[in-house]
Amino acid sequence: MREKIVEIIVYLMSELRNNIPLGEIDLSVLTNSGYTPTEISTAFSWLYEKINLGENLVTEISKSSPHSHRVLHDAERMVFTPEAYGYLIQLRELRLITEEDIETVIDRVMLADYPTAGVQETKTIIASILLEGDDSRNSGSRIMLNSKDTIH
Repeated sequence: MREKIVEIIVYLMSELRNNIPLGEIDLSVLTNSGYTPTEISTAFSWLYEKINLGENLVTEISKSSPHSHRVLHDAERMVFTPEAYGYLIQLRELRLITEEDIETVIDRVMLADYPTAGVQETKTIIASILLEGDDSRNSGSRIMLNSKDTIH
């Protein structure tokens, strides 16, 4: 379920980056794709919690600032599929993960001794980073909803 929530967050962030207000995003695309109301609500809960923490979810990319891309080492390239690494780059471009998060994903994959890390394995690790992040600042808050919870 957590991987599906990350997929919804990616969709929502893509829409926000296209200057579509959060309230005007077409959610029928998500429901028609098979996502449950709980999964959609959980993704919105994550977004709202980030907004409440004061994080700027949609930042403009400065044309003058240098932007580097992490190049995989030969051993890492043998483990990560091109699609999985492309997925990491997509998430970074959407500002969902940082360069440090990419390093964390690479480290976890390499330490877990995956023979191959595809998009699904990468989504699982990303879900743990995004949805189980440091909650020490928000004692009592929760990003994951229970099965019957919704956001109104």
